[in-house]
This record gives sequence, structure tokens and C-alpha cells, in this order.
Amino acid sequence: MNNILTTFSDFPFVLLARDTVWGIACLILILMFHGSTINHLYMRFERLTRNNIKLTQYNRVFFHFYATFVFLALIHLLEILLWAVFIIGLEIMKTPLAAILFAGSCYTTVGFESDTLVNGWKTFAFFISFSGLFSLAWTTSIMIGMTTAYKNAWDQKYRNTSVY
Repeated sequence: MNNILTTFSDFPFVLLARDTVWGIACLILILMFHGSTINHLYMRFERLTRNNIKLTQYNRVFFHFYATFVFLALIHLLEILLWAVFIIGLEIMKTPLAAILFAGSCYTTVGFESDTLVNGWKTFAFFISFSGLFSLAWTTSIMIGMTTAYKNAWDQKYRNTSVY
């Protein structure tokens, strides 16, 4: 029992609590931003493609499909930049470039950057990673739904040809 008390006597509970509160707050902001922007894009895509299919404008469906993909990718890049703003604002890192590279490394969960966060903020990377995992999965589900509309337009455009 004495060993356990000695082990945790130097544990930075207050720093971990501060890190967790800020991490969860930033995570919630990122996910709210992500959800509202991708849902707006998806609803716009659905509305436009539904009208384009009615008017037999299949190439426009294809264009909207790829344009929406580009905007989805830009949303993820913007979220990485938002994390970098949080990092700079909380004075966890000094330079914007280091903050962007670190946020991108964590967000994509690739881990190409070493952990350069100042002491007391080391677990902040978990929250960046969580936002990336949730956001990328959410975007994937949106893209699967978009693929159905794309396939529908493709089938209608080429139903009487030998493209298949």
C-alpha cells in the first residue's frame, strides 16, 4: 500500500485535470464544427443531385460528387488549423508551423511528428486524435451515402449503352 502512495505522490492530478477540461472543450468545438459543415455539404449535395437527376443532368451529379469530396477534405484541413490555433492560444507550442504539424500528425493519427508539447499538456494529443478519428469516420459515412447518388446517376446515364 505504501508503494502505491509513493508512486502517485508525484502524479500531476491538477495538470491532468486542466489538460482534460481544455481537451474536451476543444474536442466538442471541433466536432460541432465538423458536424455542422459536413451536414450542410451533404444536404446541399443531396438537393442538387436530386434536381440534376430529375433533369437528366448526370454530368452535373458527377461534378457535384467530386466537388463535395474536395470540400470535405478542406474541412479536415481547416480542423487541423483550428487545433493549431487552440495550441497556440493555450501557449502549448510557440510557433504556428510546429502547432500545425503536430495537430496534423495527431489528427490523422499518423504520428509523424514527435511529441513536442510542453510538460503538463502531454495528454492533449489524445483529444486531437479523438477528434480526427470521429471526424474521419463521420466523413466516410457521408461519402458512402454520396456514392449511392453517384451510382444512381451513372446507372441512369449509361443504362442503354455498352459502358458496363
